[in-house]
Amino acid sequence: MTGPAIISSYVLGFEEKGPEPRKENNERENIESGTTEQKGPDLNSWLPVTASREAKWWYSTFHNVTAMVGAGVLGLPYAMSQLGWIPGVLGIFLSWMITFYTLWQLVELHEVEPGRRFDRYPELGQYALGEKLGYWIIMPQQLLVQVASDIVYVVTGGKSLKKFAQLLIPGLSHIRQTYFILFFVALQFLLSQTPNFNSLKAVSFVAALMSFCYSMVAFVSSISKGLHHHPTSYGVRSHTTPGIIFNALSGIGTIAFSYAGHSVVLEIQATIPSSPQNPSKKPMWKGVVLAYIIVIICYMSVAVSGFWAFGDLVEDDVLISLEKPRWTIAIANLMVFFHVIGSFQVYAMPVFDKIESYLVTKRNFTPGKNLRLVARSGYVAFVGIVGICVPFFGGLLGFFGGLVFASTSYFIPCIIWLVVQKPKRWSFHWFASWISIFVGVSIALLSPIGGARQIFISAKTYKAFS
Repeated sequence: MTGPAIISSYVLGFEEKGPEPRKENNERENIESGTTEQKGPDLNSWLPVTASREAKWWYSTFHNVTAMVGAGVLGLPYAMSQLGWIPGVLGIFLSWMITFYTLWQLVELHEVEPGRRFDRYPELGQYALGEKLGYWIIMPQQLLVQVASDIVYVVTGGKSLKKFAQLLIPGLSHIRQTYFILFFVALQFLLSQTPNFNSLKAVSFVAALMSFCYSMVAFVSSISKGLHHHPTSYGVRSHTTPGIIFNALSGIGTIAFSYAGHSVVLEIQATIPSSPQNPSKKPMWKGVVLAYIIVIICYMSVAVSGFWAFGDLVEDDVLISLEKPRWTIAIANLMVFFHVIGSFQVYAMPVFDKIESYLVTKRNFTPGKNLRLVARSGYVAFVGIVGICVPFFGGLLGFFGGLVFASTSYFIPCIIWLVVQKPKRWSFHWFASWISIFVGVSIALLSPIGGARQIFISAKTYKAFS
């Protein structure tokens, strides 16, 4: 067996002969060199995603809010300026509807086979599409979503902290953004040692609360700004045909980025207890519904008010456009900083799970604090370096949003649903799944073009480590 197949086999409980139903106590077999042998305690009880299954339904709410209402919401007014009023509002609302549906699919599929839980996205892919094909289709895309999100959060954290410092103490404006990013990364080194996903509940709660608060600050401040000063134009940003097309593609990618929580939803559900009488999908869905209500309130209020207040001159982070009242915008930027601290960890925890599983099962490392210290610190350092070198907020949202976020949130859940549940042709779920697949594939193919163009334009005036 190949390395990735060994890892995925271990995580899923597969032997060479095929899948074996999960036992209630989650006992695992260690697979090395194509043979199986019992080796030590259950690895699942140590890995960060599955170590604790004591989450309540409301944990699902703030984990999902933290995963979605982050850097993306601040870029929505900018996306509106790239698309225009009607396409922008329709894009946000239709994306909300489609991803709400595909999130429901993932929640239902978590325990689609009785007595077995698909705690990780690649596990579900392997069940539906085959051990090797499912793993290699899902894992790279999910990993790229999580790493890309963390890169954007590093940039967002540094920019927000710098803006906070500049507003309160103008004399600090000469300090490079790099130093603020480094401070953010230093905090992540500490938080990365949190043992498991469920242990993040307090951090995630604060992050979700901050996201709602700064969204409302941006909304109220934009309304106040718009009442006193209306922009001269509500048209799109570019005035040339190629520019309009490329900007529209980037705007679509930015909207797709805003619905990236699907890449961690199965891992969130894995922290909720489950039994035949009370399957995890019931409390999970209850939390998701509340989270999605909060999401659409934040998204629509920030997107519409920001574009209404600034028109096509709005910045790619709407809080940068808002200068007064100074203390209010400073606090909002500080809220963003605290929010992305939690968001970073929500997306990083499944990555830690993959890294630690690989090191233990393939490289024979011993599970423990030393392994976590080295592995997690290495990941945080890597993401921090990339964030410092490529701090193009708007372009990153558009590029990554279309490249992989569309697949994990818009159409992969539908493909798995069609394969596993086999809905009747022309039934609601058959029709809804195919519409989502068409929309998602279109976004994945087209929007990275606009995001890449925006990154190239930003790079012309960028100074390294500025």
